Amino acid sequence: MASSAPPHASDRRGGLTGRGLAAGLLIALVSAVAFGSSGGVAKGLLDSGWSPAAAVTVRVLIGAVVLLPLAVWEMRGRWHLLRGRQTWLHVGLFGSLAVAGCQLFFFLAVTHLPVGVALMLEYLGPVLVVLWLWLARRQPPRLLTLLGIGLALAGLLLVLDVFSDVQISMLGVLWGLLAAVGLAAFFLIGADDSTGLPPLAFTSLAMLLGAASLAVAGALGVVPFHVNAEQVLLAGFSVPWWVPVLWLGLIAAGIAYATGVIAARRLQAKLASFVGLTEVLFAVLWAWALLGELPAVIQLAGGLLILAGVICIRLDEPSRPQPSAQPSAPLSSSADSTGVSASPPDGASRRLRHR
Repeated sequence: MASSAPPHASDRRGGLTGRGLAAGLLIALVSAVAFGSSGGVAKGLLDSGWSPAAAVTVRVLIGAVVLLPLAVWEMRGRWHLLRGRQTWLHVGLFGSLAVAGCQLFFFLAVTHLPVGVALMLEYLGPVLVVLWLWLARRQPPRLLTLLGIGLALAGLLLVLDVFSDVQISMLGVLWGLLAAVGLAAFFLIGADDSTGLPPLAFTSLAMLLGAASLAVAGALGVVPFHVNAEQVLLAGFSVPWWVPVLWLGLIAAGIAYATGVIAARRLQAKLASFVGLTEVLFAVLWAWALLGELPAVIQLAGGLLILAGVICIRLDEPSRPQPSAQPSAPLSSSADSTGVSASPPDGASRRLRHR
């Protein structure tokens, strides 16, 4: 199905310019700030007896419900789009991989690996985006992209402090890499608007599916699932349990996922995924503001390396739209503009500093 979504200040075969680029980058940073807040806010819940899986499931469910009214408003006159198999393929893949799969695989990874190592493996997602675009779209990474990848990964190593613990489990590595696949799916599938489904409607439906999947995993005992109604500590104050839960649902899920999808559609998958790496730096800053955990100098240096990597990726992107003789092919063909094929082709708080 051809896209009926409104065009942005870009061409799928070209690049963003001017205000379109600035808006896309700003939206991507808003998403990173919102996602990054989850660890600091959720720490009190985890300390009071909530399991990470329970906190994430409730967070995703609330976010989906919050977006529903906006999704219904967006779908006015577009309800026919829900009859397309391609639409539900997109929603199903995003909900199962980018929402539920990414979270579930990460939780399984941290049962075998230190949290920092598991996060490092998950944040290989942007590298997988580059590899997918290379294999599926025959877009080999150029020198600046390779340099940006190296700088960003070096920055992640510093921010996550993975050198402090080198215990490695091959099973944990496998789970961590599967979490990276989920993160890559967030940007590759989120960037594809070929079905015409508006971003908030797409995000809400996918999050509902993801929350249901996580709840089933918890019910089956795949991951621990515990909640608690006790007071929790947030930014040094004792507050009811529902205060951080609402923050996680409204900010760290609803706003974070919605703006993430919008940014991916504006910036395209590769650039959006590397801007998303700034989430780890914002997570450190949130921990400083909410928990008093002062970031180390090496972590700030890592943040600068991540920023340098993002700049290199941006400089390697085309700056002007290139004329095309025909419109972009929909995802139902071999691959869409993002390269997604229609064929399946302190430790506790840091567990929530990811998607």
